[in-house]
Amino acid sequence: MAAPAVQTSRSAAKVETFVDNKRTEDIRQQNMAAGQAVADAVRTSLGPKGMDKMIQTASGEVIITNDGATILNKMDVLQPAAKFLVQLSKSQDTVAGDGTTTVVVLAGALLKQCSLLLSHGIHPTVISEALHKTSTHAVHVLTSMAVPLELSDRESLVKSASTSLNSKVVSQYSTLLAPLAVDAVLSAVDPEKPDIVDLRDIKIVKRLGGTVDDTELIKGLVFDRKVSHSAGGPTRMENAKIAVIQFQISPPKTDIEQSIVVSDYTQMDRILKEERNYILGMIKKIKGAGCNVLLIQKSILRDAVTDLSLHYLAKAKILVIKDVERDDIEFITKTLNCLPIANIEHFRAEKMGFADMVEEVSVGDSKIVKITGIKDMGRTTTVLVRGSNQLVLDEAERSLHDALCVVRCLVSKRFLIAGGGAPEIELSRQLGVWAKSLQGMEGYCVKHFAESLEVIPYTLAENAGLNPIAIVTELRNKHAQGEINAGINVRKGQITNILEENVVQPLLVSTSAISLATECVRMILKIDDIVTVR
Repeated sequence: MAAPAVQTSRSAAKVETFVDNKRTEDIRQQNMAAGQAVADAVRTSLGPKGMDKMIQTASGEVIITNDGATILNKMDVLQPAAKFLVQLSKSQDTVAGDGTTTVVVLAGALLKQCSLLLSHGIHPTVISEALHKTSTHAVHVLTSMAVPLELSDRESLVKSASTSLNSKVVSQYSTLLAPLAVDAVLSAVDPEKPDIVDLRDIKIVKRLGGTVDDTELIKGLVFDRKVSHSAGGPTRMENAKIAVIQFQISPPKTDIEQSIVVSDYTQMDRILKEERNYILGMIKKIKGAGCNVLLIQKSILRDAVTDLSLHYLAKAKILVIKDVERDDIEFITKTLNCLPIANIEHFRAEKMGFADMVEEVSVGDSKIVKITGIKDMGRTTTVLVRGSNQLVLDEAERSLHDALCVVRCLVSKRFLIAGGGAPEIELSRQLGVWAKSLQGMEGYCVKHFAESLEVIPYTLAENAGLNPIAIVTELRNKHAQGEINAGINVRKGQITNILEENVVQPLLVSTSAISLATECVRMILKIDDIVTVR
């Protein structure tokens, strides 16, 4: 009777098959290597002494920048996991506007530590959970280090904006651009919603010619096009009554595409006469409402204005700015505190805006239109950016956008934190201490993640041409002695109290960089296979 029992145990042994985990390990390593490669590509452009990248697009356009989000956005990344890091820098750009390089470098360092932990045989889920705990604890530590800030403290706002600008190509102009960014954001803050700033209320107009020094903040409106001159109309208007129109001052067309054949000259004259009367009727209504400045929206269906209508408008002494983009209408009406007029029948004085002066001004080798002294102006502002060439102009705009975002961060979360690698080293030290109080694998993982945070000060020192190992060791030593604001001063090439050197950044930049980087790394960790679907 014993024979069958032996047989069943043998068949059970046959069922236990060997599961090959080699493929999942390979996929994981491949994804991590791709992520690290992307991080290494932008690592050299971190910090005030970081290098710039020259990007050449397929169309032959050249861009010079060291903004992480711009570099990654223009890079053609093919590996699916590496695309996560591109989206990661975009997310950081949306949330904080600054720290786009930091977040990618941090994610690369975390991936390196994760692959080390995986090679020690730790399960990805355990690493992922430990990473989540570390991220939450890190945000608490950073918040406890932060210094509260009031919006009335303009000096601190300017310091943080200039810290953001110091790592850009246009860093030598930070003394001009930083106060400009602060004033622009503060003028756009609505007292009813003091925590929210919409950057769409700050319009940046670029004009070639001059230098970045000529950049100015304008309380009013600027159009990067000249007044319509075709019929000798006015180019300057005081006590302007401004109307924004969305209808066309041109002869009507049929709704369907068709041709009208006119064989008789008298009929032809009649058509021209009707067209003239139609246009004259419209212009009389416009003039009758007291309007003397007309902003005309670009039209797709037919010409917004014809030579004939421009001639009559010039005769009526009405200043005309045509081809206003549809996207700009909302900003213009908000600034002028007026309403867009969609039909000639609705043309009334109460829908118009009022300004002291509308004039055409020469800027470089071209002309722009300025509207100043606007009555009951909305909470918007315009920045006119100047530059000697297109590359500088584009980079100045990107840098200014980053500075505006930094001030916006401080408006929404009013805390400042030291820069220069100080928060990262302090975080690394405190996480190291915390790791000792944790049990088992978790503590081991946290210890490794604490080490990975040292990549930021290490890279800052490396890019500044200092000895990274000596600098980071000294930095650790200072923090161990309780100097939590000790950081790398790349200008002097030594370690100083970074808060006293005015190198500050918003708390939101650091906390969102850590949260987003850990989230991205956890996502990459959880992937164990890539399936291609046709």
